[in-house]
Amino acid sequence: MQVKKVITYVLVAFVVFYLFTRPAQAAAAVNGVFNGIVQGANQLAVFFTNVLT
Repeated sequence: MQVKKVITYVLVAFVVFYLFTRPAQAAAAVNGVFNGIVQGANQLAVFFTNVLT
C-alpha cells in the first residue's frame, strides 16, 4: 500500500514540475489527449450509427 502512495506522490510532483517548467508543452499534451478522446467518441458514434441503420 505504501508503494502506491509513493508512486502517486512522485507522479503528481512530476506533473506539477512539468506544468511549471514547460507550460506550452503541457498544454499541447493535454490538448492531444482531449483530441484523442473526442476522436474516439466520434468513431464510436459512427460505429453505432452504422450498426443501428
